[in-house]
Amino acid sequence: MKRYKKKIADRYDVSGLVEAQFEPGSRRRVLKNLLGIRRKREMDRLEGLEQLRALRELIKIYGKSHQFAAVDICRIHRIWLKNIYPWAGKYRRVNLTKNNFTFAAANQVARLMEELGRGPLREFTPCRFDSIDKIVKALAVVHTELVLIHPFRDGNGRVARLLATLMALQAELPPLDFGSLKGYRRKAYYGAIRAGLDRDYKLMEDIFNGVIRKTLRKRRT
Repeated sequence: MKRYKKKIADRYDVSGLVEAQFEPGSRRRVLKNLLGIRRKREMDRLEGLEQLRALRELIKIYGKSHQFAAVDICRIHRIWLKNIYPWAGKYRRVNLTKNNFTFAAANQVARLMEELGRGPLREFTPCRFDSIDKIVKALAVVHTELVLIHPFRDGNGRVARLLATLMALQAELPPLDFGSLKGYRRKAYYGAIRAGLDRDYKLMEDIFNGVIRKTLRKRRT
């Protein structure tokens, strides 16, 4: 899969075609949406609720033997955000950078997603491996490569986490708890994504090992 170059930026920068960017009156904090929501806190809450609804729906759709493809990633995004954004489930048409990092160019997204489908998604799904190390590797590789592509205008990390949860369920693990990815752990997560540029997934494997341990520990309490 094609690697990507870094670029200095403090937050998302959007260039090229304007793609329903910001809701009028939101002070450029909320993307233009179907509901006219302008307050970021309100949007964050709604997206969180819709994500929980989507996960319940997705669990019914994707079983233990399903091999994921690029079309499924679009479907996951669409099921989650279809009631909020008109571009839900559609590949972005703008270039994005975040936290000193440039994601794949918009005109390469469709090709890269097909490569993801032919490569990591075909290799690692269904996620039915006989050891936790193999499961962790599968989650780390697929998650890193999907986030590097960043196929959608927004919600890419959360779609990648939804996919990781569906893969974990295939491996007969409980739904993953990503609540620990805050503070310094979030910085470690971004470092793991950057390491993926060189196909180094060890840092992301460490992240998923921690997520799985926390998930299982909470499950026992």
